[in-house]
Amino acid sequence: MRVISGRFGYAQPARPALAWPVGRVDGALWLTGLSLFGLLVALLATIQFATPGLVGNDGYYHIKLAQIMGQEGLRPNFPWLPLSVLNPAAYVDHHFLYHVLLIPFTYVDLRVGAKWASVVLPALTFLAGWLLLRAQQVPYAAGWTLGFLAISEAFLFRMSMPRAQAVSLLFLLLALHLSLSRRYRWLLPLGMLYVWLYNAFPLLLLVVGAHVVMQGVLDRRFEPQPVLYAGVGLGLGLIINPYFPQNLLFIYHHLFPKLTDMTAVSVGNEWYPYETWTLVENSGPALLVFVAGAFALGLRERRLDPATATMFALAVIFGLMLFKSRRFVEYYPAFALLFCALAWKPVLQAWLAPGRQGFARLVPVGLALLLTASVYSTVSAARESVAGSGDDRQYEAASTWLKSQTPAGSRIFQTDWDDFPRLFYHNTHNTYLIGLDPTYMQIYDAQLYADWVDLTQGQIESPGRDIATKFGADYVLTDLAHEAFLEQAQADPQLKEVYRDHDAVIFQVVR
Repeated sequence: MRVISGRFGYAQPARPALAWPVGRVDGALWLTGLSLFGLLVALLATIQFATPGLVGNDGYYHIKLAQIMGQEGLRPNFPWLPLSVLNPAAYVDHHFLYHVLLIPFTYVDLRVGAKWASVVLPALTFLAGWLLLRAQQVPYAAGWTLGFLAISEAFLFRMSMPRAQAVSLLFLLLALHLSLSRRYRWLLPLGMLYVWLYNAFPLLLLVVGAHVVMQGVLDRRFEPQPVLYAGVGLGLGLIINPYFPQNLLFIYHHLFPKLTDMTAVSVGNEWYPYETWTLVENSGPALLVFVAGAFALGLRERRLDPATATMFALAVIFGLMLFKSRRFVEYYPAFALLFCALAWKPVLQAWLAPGRQGFARLVPVGLALLLTASVYSTVSAARESVAGSGDDRQYEAASTWLKSQTPAGSRIFQTDWDDFPRLFYHNTHNTYLIGLDPTYMQIYDAQLYADWVDLTQGQIESPGRDIATKFGADYVLTDLAHEAFLEQAQADPQLKEVYRDHDAVIFQVVR
């Protein structure tokens, strides 16, 4: 192989003209890629199908909305949350591209389609990790890729949700490859699509910015083009957007309260940090691979290169973000693994150099045994976590009753904001009060939200009057755990119990 002299005086393999298999057919490469993809799909499917329902809660909303988009058009009317910032006049689909990607999976049973989407999409993401490592000439790139399945039970749980985070990670890996291979112009369309995908799009600037900074520090070569192209792409994605200009206001409503803690509203658990030992238990291997990568830096004979330094910086940044919010467990383990792989790259290359063939034969055997044990352990733990997901039939019977017994569009007062995805999945015949995020109602009308909280906690006697006049609701649906509310409702002559099962109670508002 032709070599070139590095900036710091050591020989480096010349980078192939095309780091990814584009423009030519390499049979062995494609066979490896397809085999690896098949193995990833098989292992992710063993996690996904450990439960008959969907992993998490919001996936019920995502797959149902994707079905509606496939049937009614990519910008359907959204009348289902009229008392929130997602009311029909201001609705923004901030997962627009993700829902488009889900549409092909809606032509079968929705539950099965959502589950297979949550296998195929993370498998593609991990395969992109393989292509990235291979482009960086990391030994045993396929083995490192399987390491995505070994580093964190919580990471696999998040990747198995029918939500946009797996595709978000895919976009960040693509951005890294484009930056490291200096294909900066492709960051523009990637940035535009990322805005359409998910409100985490500012992470793109973080990823490419980390590379620009590290390259400037280590190579004394400042190339701002990645940030400029990515920034222009994000800007275009905001403006050339199916929901412009409402999308700009929605982004503020969605992100600003959580980033600044400006609201005391209790949001989903994913926005809160893990307890330290819980993080060790569910992501211990991810912490260990970061330490292993740091250890490998001391074994290297070469000076730190920009690619490895970039991965180190991103692992540190996402690690700090993880201590702030558990939702970043969908990023930190991946970047910790990539950092470890790149940190060990020159060490493994030295061990596998000619003249050390005896030792070289032991390296893959040892790594394979360690990887197999780690994958088995982590996948098994993820299966146990996934098996505890809620019943996909929750509220199905109550929703069927509502569809058959109530007028179309009649408003349902529900006592839990996070019941909306399942209610929406089973029943688009009715409309609802609150869902997806409690701040959406709180921002729309703070007093209305405060009244809703008081009512659902059973602090208001005779709740039927307020439910009718303030919320315009015709029916009430509550689970059986809201005992204080149930006590008040059953004593109120304006609320008539019309349905009950093991999941829910429905009251009709008597006007």
